[in-house]
Amino acid sequence: MDNLIYFDHAATTPTDPAVVEAMQRWFTTDFGNPATLYNLGLTANQAMETSRAEIAGLLGAEPDEIYFTSGGTESDNWAIKGVADAHEKKGRHLITSTIEHHAVLDTMEYLEKKGFEVTRVRVDSGGLVDPDDVRKAIRPDTILISIMHANNEVGTIEPISAIGEIAREAGVIFHTDAVQTVGKLPVNVDDLNVDILSLSGHKFYGPKGVGATYLRKRVRVTPLMHGGGQERRRRAGTQNVPGIVGLAKALQLATDRMAEEAVREQAMRDRLWQGLQESIPDIWLNGHPTERLANSLNFRVEGIEGEAMILCLDMNLIGVSSGSACTTGSLEPSHVLLAMGIPAELAHGSLRLTLGRDNTDIDIAYFLDVFPPVVKRLRDMSPVYNK
Repeated sequence: MDNLIYFDHAATTPTDPAVVEAMQRWFTTDFGNPATLYNLGLTANQAMETSRAEIAGLLGAEPDEIYFTSGGTESDNWAIKGVADAHEKKGRHLITSTIEHHAVLDTMEYLEKKGFEVTRVRVDSGGLVDPDDVRKAIRPDTILISIMHANNEVGTIEPISAIGEIAREAGVIFHTDAVQTVGKLPVNVDDLNVDILSLSGHKFYGPKGVGATYLRKRVRVTPLMHGGGQERRRRAGTQNVPGIVGLAKALQLATDRMAEEAVREQAMRDRLWQGLQESIPDIWLNGHPTERLANSLNFRVEGIEGEAMILCLDMNLIGVSSGSACTTGSLEPSHVLLAMGIPAELAHGSLRLTLGRDNTDIDIAYFLDVFPPVVKRLRDMSPVYNK
């Protein structure tokens, strides 16, 4: 094998060549600032607004409900801080789950230091939030519920539509981090009953550094970025026109390929998991067995560390991760796996494999050929595995 086999598409995806091509002219010949009034700027502005309308249509939203950001982290921060600041006179209580991305969890912790109260709803052993637990957590002073659409580590898909109904009945604003689902699952903001939604282009073969926030018209939020009057005075800063054009193109391509690609990736994932179970003892699935993304496989191997497996696989030109790309360098066990009730010593031995467009059956066969010997070699050296 001469080329890297990439099994970490939840961390980031390669930018589709068609997306790169669509972006090119906006870097060079049509490079104008979309806020200017002369023709070069007006051309850029028209491209940006066309992209906004395309993205809105794909999400079932209106164009003036789409705001461009630098990605999922900014969108999550804006949703949470923006609602908290705009509605704190009504209440200072927020609800989230124990398995959210750190862009949500750390923002919630920041607000707690500012005097807000946060309820973190627990999940079951498969990583699922019970909508009834969300209902029970709502108080008269609750102003925001933020629950992710699908988990970035184990792929579990949450019952967002049901939670959104509960939020709406209670008159509470509902935000979902859909960074892992836009481009992989059908996402319609009305069907999901969401008021705010975050997405990021590099998760569905678009460019890095660009994302969007869906913000329902009736929802008040305070801007996170202050300065110019861009994005209808809600997000200051010169817009990333090449990135925005690429974002729209990538989302259109992902939507067109979604159904076919999900079937293909799920078939590969299931063959991979079956092969691992047949060739490696003491290996378990992390996450829900059925309610999870088609490309997602997270498992734990008893007796060895995830980092050791990653390094050995990298030597064999296979790229995987042990959890979120944002925390891979941490020595702490995954907060997601701990929240699901997995003991820390087993959580440390977990790998996340997320398949993508570039993966083939040959990749699956190669992994199944390489990985069992890696596990055996590491277990032979392990001071804790004696079976």
